[in-house]
Amino acid sequence: MERQIRYQREADLEWAHEFTKHPNCERLLSCIQCGTCSGTCPLSIYMDLTPRQVMALVREGFREDVLRSKTIWLCASCYSCSVECPQNIRITDIMYRLKREAIQSNLYPKRFPVPVLAQEFCELVRRRGRNSEFWVVLRMALRSNPLVLLNMARTGWDLWRTGRLSLRMERIQRVNELQYLPTASKEVD
Repeated sequence: MERQIRYQREADLEWAHEFTKHPNCERLLSCIQCGTCSGTCPLSIYMDLTPRQVMALVREGFREDVLRSKTIWLCASCYSCSVECPQNIRITDIMYRLKREAIQSNLYPKRFPVPVLAQEFCELVRRRGRNSEFWVVLRMALRSNPLVLLNMARTGWDLWRTGRLSLRMERIQRVNELQYLPTASKEVD
């Protein structure tokens, strides 16, 4: 049986304070825990923590609990939580920041494909300047759950046979001249 109680001494209050220094995360401490964000989120029924709980855990410094949750990865970036928030907290931007920190700290849920997809997408774009859908999905599946390829094989075959799936690895010319990519991908790496 897993312990559900968290004690304040386990929290990292310094992290919570530092977190509010990131752009668009400054108003986090003004959260009044009204739950409007959870009520407006169309995906909250699928999340392990509601957006309100995520805001509370970040404020209290429970870093690992937040970064290991699936909630930050299920956020669809629809911004309904941010639009409805009575305190004008940019909750979606906070979710983006949490995703970046989870990848940097390697604390995302194990065998959960979304963080792996983000890493593989950024790596492919950084190296080749373009995303090749087949290769991104293949690399993500091999790193997260190779057995899923068996379920996808029939659909992949049908898409390739009808010309809707290219196996070609695309690349732009003069990829080395792209200056912004290393800076942008470091945020996700």
